[in-house]
Amino acid sequence: MSETLERPAAAPANTAREQAETWLSDFEAALAAGDADKAASMFAATSFWRDLVSFTWNIKTVENPDGVADMLNAVLGGVKPRNFQLSEEPSEDGGIVTAWFTFDTEVARGEGLLRLKDGKAWTFLTAMTELKGFEEPMGERRPMGAEHGQDANRQSWLEKREAEAKSLGYETQPYVVIIGGGQGGIGLGARLRQLGIPTIIVEKNDRPGDSWRKRYKSLCLHDPVWYDHLPYIDFPKNWPVFSPKDKIGDWLEMYTRVMELNYWTRTTAKSARYDEAKGEWEVVVDRDGEEVTLRPKELVFATGMSGKPNIPNFPGMDRFKGEQHHSSQHPGPDAYKDKKVVVIGSNNSAHDISAALWEAGADVTMVQRSTTHIVRSDPLMEYGLGDLYSERALKNGITTHKADMIFASIPYRIMHEFQIPIYDKIREVDKAFYEGLEKAGFQLDWGADNSGLFMKYLRRGSGYYIDVGASQLIIDGKIKLKAGQVSEITETGVKFEDGSELPADLIVYATGYGSMNGWVADLVGQEAADKVGKVWGLGSDTTKDPGPWEGEQRNMWKPTQIEHLWFHGGNLHQSRHYSLYLALQLKARMEGIPTPVYGKQETHHLGR
Repeated sequence: MSETLERPAAAPANTAREQAETWLSDFEAALAAGDADKAASMFAATSFWRDLVSFTWNIKTVENPDGVADMLNAVLGGVKPRNFQLSEEPSEDGGIVTAWFTFDTEVARGEGLLRLKDGKAWTFLTAMTELKGFEEPMGERRPMGAEHGQDANRQSWLEKREAEAKSLGYETQPYVVIIGGGQGGIGLGARLRQLGIPTIIVEKNDRPGDSWRKRYKSLCLHDPVWYDHLPYIDFPKNWPVFSPKDKIGDWLEMYTRVMELNYWTRTTAKSARYDEAKGEWEVVVDRDGEEVTLRPKELVFATGMSGKPNIPNFPGMDRFKGEQHHSSQHPGPDAYKDKKVVVIGSNNSAHDISAALWEAGADVTMVQRSTTHIVRSDPLMEYGLGDLYSERALKNGITTHKADMIFASIPYRIMHEFQIPIYDKIREVDKAFYEGLEKAGFQLDWGADNSGLFMKYLRRGSGYYIDVGASQLIIDGKIKLKAGQVSEITETGVKFEDGSELPADLIVYATGYGSMNGWVADLVGQEAADKVGKVWGLGSDTTKDPGPWEGEQRNMWKPTQIEHLWFHGGNLHQSRHYSLYLALQLKARMEGIPTPVYGKQETHHLGR
């Protein structure tokens, strides 16, 4: 054929649907053939597959074709993935094709989100949604409730609940014990209840929600309502954007009752040990003065993302003649009118407490010992969360579940790249605000790589304040500011390394919290806590988040180095979303479904 012949016009580029369907079909064929290398070759040179339990029985991100091939070679024989189907119309933007899909494995159903770049997978999320044969009783499977017909021995719903509550923990044993009955323990308890897993939640307080009620009176959620729903029951349409602490407490109490949770109040865990011979935990608790031994198969620590309070050990604390306490024990401002108060710390709790004390008429000085990232609530809601969690998002078809999945689909390795432009914009629109803080002497930062609040939260869980008013009090000089390191506590106040001293009637240590494995040390022992290692953080090798890179939150919602011991927590968004995957892992174990874990996290840091 002559080279001078006119070439035919190029075929039109494949549509987003055609590209996504072709990729999923070819990927499924490679998996069915057991060809891990072929499947891995369908991923871009820089690419990320994040799996939530469905392939790995873990929460795991693998990177690039080599990581995909290694994972698939390890798991394909047992997973047997198939039936990849688009679940809605794919879209294309800036050369990136985005496609939602569903799929099956041998034992479960799943959903996922694919992003294609130049025909290859750039990000790939797979998430288990339910175990086959153990679906939750919802929708068409909801229970009847009323039992029609005649039965001389019929028990009412209330009688059944009372009988269960009387028996569980005594005549019968729970499969799971959750230590901690705050938002995390309650949300996970609801998931386990729906999956038919006998569970007891152990809580030291008198009522569900008391962990909120007992905090300082000005406390409210700094995250908006759309971000904060619990599993199964959304907040009502008239719920405030930012929830006051006592309102949240009442909601949690209501939720605990209507979700039929076995919730042991006034109960303190005293010790826990795993009996290898019996294959169960022995958890000794004090239940309202009565010692009870629980024998669950699985033990979950839901004691708060941050663990135990960090109480500093400054020289002279024992000689201070005034009042001193950690922020977690702060009763509120009412007793401190006209008192001199020093708040040591400059993150969320320090700002909230300082503002409330100023409003109550106290003379407040905040001590800033290191830089703090501050972002005002309004621009954070608009630029940081608005596309996913807002009325605007809902109008665009982004439900809470869809938002959770979109968020989960962004790999931690590159999440900062998505965050940096958000905070660049916030810095621009709030230029005068930040200039005012700096003029007042406040030491600002924007995170290790200018990626702002959420990366700080994921990496270290501290170092920031969402401003709801306290910053203006600092700018105006109403909350005084002292920068520097504390050298000692005197009889009458706080002395600094520069030789200056602040007189104080009250010292509040807003000094944060330690790793969650501190609770493991108390209940199971230091050896167990060291074996588990540090809880929280990504291994980003930034301040308070030492490497090596983990790719996921350390030890959260997934198998740990101690079999049958788990951690659950995070903010309301994380507790809601990841409680499903932890619950499915526990259900599979209860039902005897094989759960070979790929890529279990190693222990690199003791977390003390």
